[in-house]
Amino acid sequence: MVAEADVKKALRKVKDPELNLDLVVLGLIYDIRIDGGNVEVTMSLTSPMCPVAGELLNQAREAVEGVPGVEKAEVELTFSPPWTAERIPPTIRAALGL
Repeated sequence: MVAEADVKKALRKVKDPELNLDLVVLGLIYDIRIDGGNVEVTMSLTSPMCPVAGELLNQAREAVEGVPGVEKAEVELTFSPPWTAERIPPTIRAALGL
């Protein structure tokens, strides 16, 4: 059985190249749905104009596919609601000066 904690752990390996923080810490992961071996992730980006959007989506999908028990992973991009720095934990925001 695939656990959400394992999926999040895998997604923590994918970092935003500009901020050098992982997708989970940045609050870019909006939803994780698990149905047996199928995992669907809904995520956002720090900017709709992100030049590495496709690469980040592929890295996220590959990270989830690497979780034991995952047969298929899909990563969907959304900008609703738009991402803001408020999704980053306060201590990390403070360290970044945000």
